[in-house]
Amino acid sequence: MMQDLQDLDNETCWLVKELKSYIAQEADFLPRETGLNIMESAAENHNGVSAKCRNAKVEDLWSLASFFGFSTQTFVLAVNLLDRFLAIMKVQPKHVPCIGVSCLHIAAKMVEDECNISPTHELIRISQSKFTVSDLSRMEKIISEKLNLELKAITALTFLHLYHAVIVSLTSERGEIPSIERLEAQLKACLCQLIFSKAKPSVLALSVITQEFDALQSLAMLEIVQELQRHLKIVDSELLYWRGLVAKCMTEYSSSECNKPDNKKLVWIVSRRTAQNLHANHFSVPELPTIPEGSWDESESEDSCEDMSCEEDSLCGSPGSDAEGAFFPSEFCNQGRK
Repeated sequence: MMQDLQDLDNETCWLVKELKSYIAQEADFLPRETGLNIMESAAENHNGVSAKCRNAKVEDLWSLASFFGFSTQTFVLAVNLLDRFLAIMKVQPKHVPCIGVSCLHIAAKMVEDECNISPTHELIRISQSKFTVSDLSRMEKIISEKLNLELKAITALTFLHLYHAVIVSLTSERGEIPSIERLEAQLKACLCQLIFSKAKPSVLALSVITQEFDALQSLAMLEIVQELQRHLKIVDSELLYWRGLVAKCMTEYSSSECNKPDNKKLVWIVSRRTAQNLHANHFSVPELPTIPEGSWDESESEDSCEDMSCEEDSLCGSPGSDAEGAFFPSEFCNQGRK
């Protein structure tokens, strides 16, 4: 069983202190719940982004991250940026591909070694998206501005790694501890469902670990988790609620009827060399209408959100053009976060 905090060795004591420090900051990086609720209630034929639309895009990002060999940290950060942005901005579903790939590219630049980041045009081409490198660059700038340049985030993955390190340091029975890769895969599956974006990262990560130990019927490991919960003052009811949802997600994900994101989209790709040798006309993309967008207001309902869309028939400039009003109207670029 876990010892009292003052009796822990220096390394484990430091890990627990890190956990407490991150718990104090985690709320700063949660998506705005009002925006998440609007996505949850949005119908598929609605102007706004629905939960189904968001979930499909996260699965696409998982496929892209796997294809390019990006780390779990890159994927989780990209999802965090996507949710935080969608929760404060009103955009149409047709613009979600550009937003999603932009979030993944931002995350990759923050996490991956520069030599492991593929050229932007390759990322766009493999994602099968219809926007340009210039469009992506402008969207990345908009995302950075709307999130007040707070692009680094404390995520459930942050806590998952710390919890795992604490548990490893407190037991000699390493065979009972699931690999961090297995736990990461379970977390990624959860993040493909919008509901888990409402969970506190510290609670979601502990829920993933708890349900895994419960499935393994490891009483010794569950005792360690309970002591961690006590030290971190995580409420029983909160952990029980999210643990149940995680268990349900894992049951659905392990079902033979579930299409795993890793195998869902990009099976037509043979190799990166093949992608690089695609015919040049693959770059040709149709012109897109200007993005209509507005900010969610905490006090506004979905119906009362201000519509700042430009004319739907207003076309962008030539592909790759940086001219004013090419893909995003000036109102979008200049609008402040409420």
